[in-house]
Amino acid sequence: MAWSPGRSEWATGAALIAETWPAEHRGKALGLMQSAWAIGEICAVFLTALVLPRYGWRAVFFAGVLPALFVFWIRRRLPESPIWKNAQTKTPGSLRLLWRKDIRRNGLIATLMNAGAMFGYWGFFTWIPAYLSLPAAQGGRGLDLSQTTWWLVLMSVGKWLGYTLFGFLADWAGRRRTYASFLVAAAVLVPLYGLTKSPVGLLFLGPLVAFFGTGYFSGYSAIASELFPTEVRATAMGISYNAGRGLSALAPLVVGVLAERLGLGSAFIFLSAAFSFAAALAFALPETKGKVLV
Repeated sequence: MAWSPGRSEWATGAALIAETWPAEHRGKALGLMQSAWAIGEICAVFLTALVLPRYGWRAVFFAGVLPALFVFWIRRRLPESPIWKNAQTKTPGSLRLLWRKDIRRNGLIATLMNAGAMFGYWGFFTWIPAYLSLPAAQGGRGLDLSQTTWWLVLMSVGKWLGYTLFGFLADWAGRRRTYASFLVAAAVLVPLYGLTKSPVGLLFLGPLVAFFGTGYFSGYSAIASELFPTEVRATAMGISYNAGRGLSALAPLVVGVLAERLGLGSAFIFLSAAFSFAAALAFALPETKGKVLV
């Protein structure tokens, strides 16, 4: 069962929303944008459960292409942000800006922070469907297709709440503090989830671990969009985010290798270090709450 799509379009959407909304509501707006991913996952889980048993994986992938066509209609009607338009009337941005001392420092820290957070995310959520559905002899929890579907749906509900409420908390308490708090909670909950054997325990713990284990993505949107100047915001966010994602690409492999020796549940324990690493780096970045973009 497929669990997570790519996010190559993330930086553009986050930059656009950041440049459109006022500072006091920017976290909320970015959180709501991010929360739509959880809604898409819920739809994907139900679609997989309906189509896969009848028509196989090819039909599932084909059905997944259809909503993407809707993006072309949206793109034609979505205006550019006024901040970006105003920036184009001045001296055009140069990629050399990325090497400016303050931007270079913050960009490197943000990239490593994102790599740690995403290492934890991909290492955990890539294996969740297998963890729930594989028999206990193979390190799983032995849930059938129907149970796995509903357990994943409830986790997606937790994701949606995490994405959304993160934005409200970030606008109130600040980006760094909220971001680090979510990651610390994930560092505690992910190993606990991996050691839980009861299906009922997994059912109730799932939404909670999904809440903290994904909600911080809204935080990276807010932090990164407010770190970089308008001239290179989308480019810098795209490079930082995807370089971090590239560094985290080994996470599913690492968890898989550990799972062969220890079992999937026990392998999740090692992801706690990645979440903790990212939380520590968050405090090396400046607090950007209330920053007015120009």
